[in-house]
Amino acid sequence: MAIAAGLVLCAAWFLRWDWLPQYAGAIAWGVGVTLLMLASTSILGFFLAVPIGLVQVTGPWPLKALANGFCTIIRGTPLLLQLWLLYYGLGSLFPQFPWIRQSFLWPYLREAWPYGVTALTISFAAYEGEVMRGAFAGVPKGELEAARAYGMSRWKVFRRIWLPRAVHRALPTLNGETVLQLKSTPLVATITVIDVYAVISKIRQVTYLTYEPLLLLALIYLCLTALLVVAFRYFENKIPTRSA
Repeated sequence: MAIAAGLVLCAAWFLRWDWLPQYAGAIAWGVGVTLLMLASTSILGFFLAVPIGLVQVTGPWPLKALANGFCTIIRGTPLLLQLWLLYYGLGSLFPQFPWIRQSFLWPYLREAWPYGVTALTISFAAYEGEVMRGAFAGVPKGELEAARAYGMSRWKVFRRIWLPRAVHRALPTLNGETVLQLKSTPLVATITVIDVYAVISKIRQVTYLTYEPLLLLALIYLCLTALLVVAFRYFENKIPTRSA
């Protein structure tokens, strides 16, 4: 801690920070875009991960094989490649169809952010789907059997017993996956989405500074990561574990 404090003091004293007030608004906007990208893709990805993980445990085998193949392909290929395939590949095909250009979706499809959201959501769903598979499989069968013995329907057992217990078991890993998702958001800058990484890159180009903007960017990501860790630790301690 003393070394870290000394490094911060040296950076504040010896480096140049006179540019910061001029770009504070742009940096705040970039942080907002990053947080919005993180929140939207994590929430959407988690809602996709639950059925992906569940179907790998319960079947039937065609859906199980499909979910397993999806997770294998997405986890086995780089996220940057998936992002470029969506934006430069699929995105370049849409303008060739007049009915798409004339539809209400075209104002969104010609922007970059839908492809960034889609790529990050799919990636998160694939990784978290495997986590949820293990979480669902790790819930003791005795708890589910006891719930059925009390006369609960399958949906009620899933909603009140199986899903809460699985989510509680997956929270520590979900914390790590969300932090990794935060670190993946700078990739959307490669398709012209203006997040905090893109703002800092622009500042470097304009001011010809290297260390100061990058150190500020590192500090921003460290603070966001710390907030995520604290939030997940809070939920881990507060969410009750239901039992049959």
